[in-house]
Amino acid sequence: MKMNNTVDTATINEEVEITAADIPTGDSIEDKRARHKLILSFYHQWKRQNPDAKRYNFSLKADINIKNVSLVETAGHASLTYLSTLAVLQLDAILSNAVLIKKVPANPQKSNQNKFESMLRMEYQCVGIGLIKLLVGVKRSDKTNVQYCITVIKADEKGRPRRISQ
Repeated sequence: MKMNNTVDTATINEEVEITAADIPTGDSIEDKRARHKLILSFYHQWKRQNPDAKRYNFSLKADINIKNVSLVETAGHASLTYLSTLAVLQLDAILSNAVLIKKVPANPQKSNQNKFESMLRMEYQCVGIGLIKLLVGVKRSDKTNVQYCITVIKADEKGRPRRISQ
């Protein structure tokens, strides 16, 4: 499995049901690759079950769409840790219930953010996982919201969520 900016659909198991027990917990390259594959598999399964590939967000009072950049960015970042991979399995709850924290300009240094005029930093508190960061890009062309990335916000040494600015 390649861990770059393309989705390798040839390695995705079409009929997989992913549970927390299926997610490798280690930090080895093999574990990260396995988590990357699981995330892609989960997104493809989700998109088959949700052909319109979007979910209504109550805070934004608008839909958040899932596009290829959603898979690429989330698989690339969330696969680095067990908790972030586990968080992706809560996709419906995150997309629907994340709360807007702040709006920032898109980063022109990141090629995957070029088509966005701004990025919406959103958060969702998930029991058993912690505080989850959802980045949503607002497309420059038609102002639609596109899920960009999902990761768990790291906790400090006392177990409290540490704010990460984006």
